[in-house]
Order: sequence, then C-alpha cells, then structure tokens
Amino acid sequence: MTMPDAEPADWQPVDWQARANVAARSVTELFGRRLLFLPGTHLAAVQWPSKHLKNLFHPWHYWWQAHYVDCLVDAGRRELGNGATPAARFNGPRHPSAGKLASRLVTGIRLRNAFTFVNNYFDDMAWLALATRRLQGLAEETRKPGRRRNARVHKTLTLQFDSASTDDLGGGTFWSKKRDFKNTPATAPVALYYARTGQQAKAQRLVDWLNAVLFDEAQGLYIDGARLNAAGEVMVENTIYTYNQGPVLGALLELGGDANLARAAVLVDAVAKELTIPGRLVIRGEGGGDGGLFTGILVRYLALAARDERLPERIRATARSLVTDTAEAFWAGRTERDNGALVFSPQPHRAADATYPPGAAVELSTQLQAWMALEAAASLAWPSLTAAAPAAPGPEQAGRQPGRQ
Repeated sequence: MTMPDAEPADWQPVDWQARANVAARSVTELFGRRLLFLPGTHLAAVQWPSKHLKNLFHPWHYWWQAHYVDCLVDAGRRELGNGATPAARFNGPRHPSAGKLASRLVTGIRLRNAFTFVNNYFDDMAWLALATRRLQGLAEETRKPGRRRNARVHKTLTLQFDSASTDDLGGGTFWSKKRDFKNTPATAPVALYYARTGQQAKAQRLVDWLNAVLFDEAQGLYIDGARLNAAGEVMVENTIYTYNQGPVLGALLELGGDANLARAAVLVDAVAKELTIPGRLVIRGEGGGDGGLFTGILVRYLALAARDERLPERIRATARSLVTDTAEAFWAGRTERDNGALVFSPQPHRAADATYPPGAAVELSTQLQAWMALEAAASLAWPSLTAAAPAAPGPEQAGRQPGRQ
C-alpha cells in the first residue's frame, strides 16, 4: 500500500461537485422515471436500457432505491450549499430539485412495495429509514416542511427494528422475517439509525454485540453474521464484505466516546490494509447485483471519518485518501456511449469499457455506487456540509442470502 505522491507544481484542484453532478445526471436520466406514468412519483429502473413496463417484471430491489434516495439527498445538500436556487440544481433550473425528486422517489417506493414501507428484510428498511431521515433534515434546512409521511415512515420502521433487535444469540438484529440469522448487514444500519434518532442505549447495545460476536480481531474488520444450528450452537459466517464496515463505522462515530472512537480508528486502518487494491488506496469492488453497491456504501462512511476531528489526523488522512482515490478511480474508468450516456465500472480499478462492453445491460446498483463515491469526495470539499444529518437527542422510542445488504 502506498500513500499519494506529492502534488506537481501545475496541479489543479479537482472539481468534485461537477463530477458528482455528472454522475447524478447520468443516473437520473438513464434509470429514473415515473412509476407507471403516475404524476408525483419517481423510481429507478434496475437496469439500462429498459422500458417502463418491462421494469415491473424485474426483481424488486427495495434497498437499491433507498440508496438512490440517499444519493439524491447528497445532491440536495450541495444544492443547498450553492444557494438552493433553480440555477444550483444538479440537472438544471428546468428540472425539480434533488430534494423534491427524492420525495417523489419515496412515494414511488411505497407504491411499488405494495403500498407499504415494510418488507421482509430489516436491513432494507434500515437503509430507507436512514435515507428518509436525511431527507427530512434537508427539508428542514431548506425551510420546506417535511411531509408527514416521513414521520410515519420512521414510526413504522422503528417498530420493525425494535421487533428484530432481540436477546436471541445474545443480541443483535435479525436479517429477515425468518428470524434465523443475525448479521452485520442488518445490525449495523439499525444501530446507526438508533444513534441518529436519540436512542443511544439501543444503538450501543447493538454495537457491543457486533464487537463481541462479529469482530475479527486479527483483521480488524466485521464478519458477516451468526445463526443457531440444530444443536443450539452459535455458528458464525466468517465472510467479510466491504460495505458492512461502513455502517459500523458510522455508528461508532455517531455514538462517540473513547472506546467507540478507538475502534473506529482501528477499522479505518483495517480497511486501508485489507480491503484495497494492492499498492493503492482504492477500495476493491464486489461485482454487480447487490455487490455493485458495496464499495460506494463504505466510501460514504469513510467520508464521515475523514471529517471527524475527534479522530487522529493520520486516521483522517487515510480515510480521506481512501475516499478520493476510490472516487478518482471510478471517474477515470468511466466511458461514454455513442448516445452520450455516461457509464461507470462496477470495479473501480477496471475501465467501464471492459466491465460493461458495448451492448451489455448496465445495472443501477453499480451506477449508484460510483455516484455515491463521487458525492463522498465532494462532501470533503465542503466543510459546511455533512454526509449525514446530526443525531437528534431525545428519549428512547418504544419501540435472500447471508451477506446481502
């Protein structure tokens, strides 16, 4: 692993905002559309090219859409930092703001999900809860009252998380309604959600369980999950996924305190050592499908570490390099199709021409991932903007396959 070289004399700062806007326009134009032509709705096709009606026959990827909301909130925060005027919009003054588009997307998610925000996977719901909370914060900052719907989302999903976070296996959060597997993909984002909604005690209990059961001391990383076998013994799934480290890092930073911050520093170092391309501070890719989001999710939370002054400067610098080097790799590997469409590679160290040759269908997850990474890099250039809304203090509220996010 090498650190970045010294900057040449003619070096010019990268305009990460402009790059993030390019990615935002590419994703919304290629994948975004109304749901069944209904006004006031928005939803992303799961692949491009794709027809409107054909989208209904594709598998439903709830959590991809939740990360689409998060990316739009990122763009909305940059619009806010640039004055929140029509001219500041990522796709031009004649289009809706990123925040309005995100709100329409939440409506589309509910309709496409059979008129409910509840589904069979607690991690899916956790990602949407985190995204809609950030959307609510954006609405408040732009002095546009958030829709009452957002409050209903949080009330409904908090009850789901409370039901899934039990003492079975000593703690943690179930992954699905089958309630046979507790893992990092569900426990970490639920812990982060609790921490951001003033439920620190619940969040800390989940983090403590992750540290006790799913933290690999040798690698400094969090493994996948644990289940009970027929004999009643706890069986651990040892696979390590890049994205699982992200929400754990976010929860550690949100909770704060010496122990959590020390563990956050260990985690950043471990990511740099174990999860990067040899010789570079570029986080490895995890392919397509659900894995097409994994690198982007980790980069999002590394950006929080890069900005957190409670961490040692060396750790912050490492986190910053992981963010910017990975985002730069995605940008350098982009390709433009004959019709002008911009496509990013699912593997940051490989060119999009190789991973998505002409004629190949492009997956939404992989394009959201690159957009997410570019937004994370852009957030580091804007001290007044944070990649996540601050925790709101308050009283505690009442209330697929292993490794899939």
